Amino acid sequence: MNLKKKSILALLGAMLLTLVLGGCGNQAQIGYFDGERVMKESPQLQQVMTEGNGKLAEMQQQGADLDSKQASMSDDDYKKAQTELRTRMQAVSQQYSSEMRQKVENALADISKAKKLDVVLDSEKNDRTVLHGGTDVTDDLIQKLQ
Repeated sequence: MNLKKKSILALLGAMLLTLVLGGCGNQAQIGYFDGERVMKESPQLQQVMTEGNGKLAEMQQQGADLDSKQASMSDDDYKKAQTELRTRMQAVSQQYSSEMRQKVENALADISKAKKLDVVLDSEKNDRTVLHGGTDVTDDLIQKLQ
C-alpha cells in the first residue's frame, strides 16, 4: 500500500511539475489533506472498513475450518481450497479498498472544483508532501465523507 501511495504521489508531483513548467501562466493552486486523519474520522470510510473487515474475518474463520479438516483431505484438495480462499480474500480486500478510494476521489473532485484547486496531495504529518503554502482540505474532506 505504501508503494502504491508513493506512486500516486509521484504521478501527482509529475502532473504538478508539468503544469508549472508548461507555462500555464497562473500559479498552480495546491490542496492537501491528512489521509490518516481522514481514515480515522470519516464515518463513510469507517463503515466500509468495518464491513470489509467483517467479511475478511468470516473468511479467516473459513480458513480455520479448512485447517481443522486438513487431516481428512488430500494434500492437493487442501492446497486448492487454501488457494481459492486466499484468492477470494484478496478480491474482497481489493474491492473494499477500491470502494474507499472511489469515495475519497469523488469527494476530492467536488472539493477541488469548489475551491478551484489544480492539485490535491495526501500529505500526512510524518511524510509531508506540501511543506509550505497550499490549502488544507482535510476538514472539508472529512465533512464530505460524513
